[in-house]
Amino acid sequence: MTKIRVALCQVNTVVGDLAGNTERIIDAVTRAEEFEADVVAFPELSITGYPPEDLLLKPGFVQDNLYFLEQVAAAVNSCAVVVGFVDSPREERSTPLSKGSRQPIYNAAAVCSKGEVVGVYHKRLLPNYGVFDEKRYFAQGKGLYTLYKLEGSLVGISICEDLWFPNGPVLAQAKGGASLVININASPYSVGRLADRLAVLRERVQEANCHIAYVNQVGGQDELVFDGGSMVVSPSGDILGISPQFEEDMLVVDLHLEGGSANGHLDASAVHLVDLGASTRGTKEPILRGIAPSDRGIVPSLSREEEIYKALVLGTKDYVRKNGFKDVVIGLSGGIDSSLVATIATDALGAQHVHGVAMPSRYSSQGSITDAQILVKNLGIDLHIIPIESVHQMFADVLAPVLGNAPTGLTDENLQSRIRGIILMALSNANGWLVLTTGNKSELATGYSTLYGDSVGGFGVIKDVLKTVVYSLCRYRNSKDGREIIPESILLKPPSAELREGQIDEQSLPPYDLLDPVLQGYVEQDHTAIELVELGFDSNLVHEVVHLVDSAEYKRRQMPPGVRITMKAFGKDRRMPITNLYKERAQLHTYGKVENK
Repeated sequence: MTKIRVALCQVNTVVGDLAGNTERIIDAVTRAEEFEADVVAFPELSITGYPPEDLLLKPGFVQDNLYFLEQVAAAVNSCAVVVGFVDSPREERSTPLSKGSRQPIYNAAAVCSKGEVVGVYHKRLLPNYGVFDEKRYFAQGKGLYTLYKLEGSLVGISICEDLWFPNGPVLAQAKGGASLVININASPYSVGRLADRLAVLRERVQEANCHIAYVNQVGGQDELVFDGGSMVVSPSGDILGISPQFEEDMLVVDLHLEGGSANGHLDASAVHLVDLGASTRGTKEPILRGIAPSDRGIVPSLSREEEIYKALVLGTKDYVRKNGFKDVVIGLSGGIDSSLVATIATDALGAQHVHGVAMPSRYSSQGSITDAQILVKNLGIDLHIIPIESVHQMFADVLAPVLGNAPTGLTDENLQSRIRGIILMALSNANGWLVLTTGNKSELATGYSTLYGDSVGGFGVIKDVLKTVVYSLCRYRNSKDGREIIPESILLKPPSAELREGQIDEQSLPPYDLLDPVLQGYVEQDHTAIELVELGFDSNLVHEVVHLVDSAEYKRRQMPPGVRITMKAFGKDRRMPITNLYKERAQLHTYGKVENK
């Protein structure tokens, strides 16, 4: 039996920051060697950051990443290191290309030992769904699997999607004799994703009868948030150690490995062996960082609200900081959405970096102004009050000769919202503050927003959060502090844009507790209107919601990016055509009866 000390480093990388990512990796390798780790693993494409998207189309970017891989390898002394990078094999670089083609590149993992790259694994299964576009960039890995001999045990390498399917690379490596497979990942967060990963890991270890060390990226990248949750799972399905979600961490676990796996059916002809030499372990003191042995079968999970809230905080913090901003500005209406965004921003960036702006009009209630003032006092952020009445009247005077009278109805409502957008962008330009938008997923889905008004900004913190979830997150945040951060008066009053006298959201939309389940079914689960009615939703409600969603696609395309927390967010996930005349039969009921044939 072999004793191997594994260190899993869930680091927060930045796409394109090759030098910075390499420095983070080398620093972590140094710390892992201080822990006397035998093998250290980093996330998928950790040198380039994930996802690098069309940077991969630049040959210079690929070559630069190979240079920095050499720097990582040169820094490795007493351990083996598994690190993600983009590979462009020399033999394939020399192959003549047909017109319009380019050299194949691979999503790869390098194994570094004693200052050199001693082996490379190319990802076999390339995801091409949801937010993943890997077949656009990468060639598929093929050929023999390489196993790495460490003391008396064999270790296999795989990358992310390779783990998710039965009879795949993990089983093949186990049949070749691997008693440990290291799986490096950049698996984006969505609600409940940690439990999904654990279920798959338990399927794979049961199938392959080997240990799996799963290391995942952490941090925000544009719309995506990576939550970490790296873990080591035994052949029996026990969790031997797990890292926290939404934090950088190094998980160090001692494993006792036996040679031969997959129920003893070894297929040594299917693998190539690389001997990493004798382990430097010696008689090190035992170490286990993670959960206690008595809790190994249980994931120390966060509540649904805490998980979502942490994702929003991390996604906001990293978007702002990684894009070079220090401060943000938020239009505070005294409503629940802007209150939640301000609270998230304060937790992400610190109160001194968050600036609130209240822009009351003739339709703003005194209660809304008071609520905003209470909120900023609770958060410790500053508040600028800029009334828009004089500007509103000026626009009305300018437009009246062209319109024939002062703006009314929707024109006047949207005018107020756009005035506020202009003010926020002026503050952004003058002070270098990033504008955070406050629209939620229910509003974006139904088009209940104003282009160039409340949609103005650089980042949409809650753009993937349904309105009903906004309420639950506010209550979670208050309960976390044991006091009202977000005033109860904000939680209790009917939602309103306050753009006309007596306005409330339910005059334009179905009640949110009825609306949101339909949106989940239509947007997130891709049900048709017919299917939703068959599932028990009211037919008139379904047809109204479907019409609103389909009509608002052109608006959503112009919205800023924002944190993704579901498996079907607007943006990278859901890509509906704007010009789209498809109407399923159920939708046609709006225009006349359709007979079933």
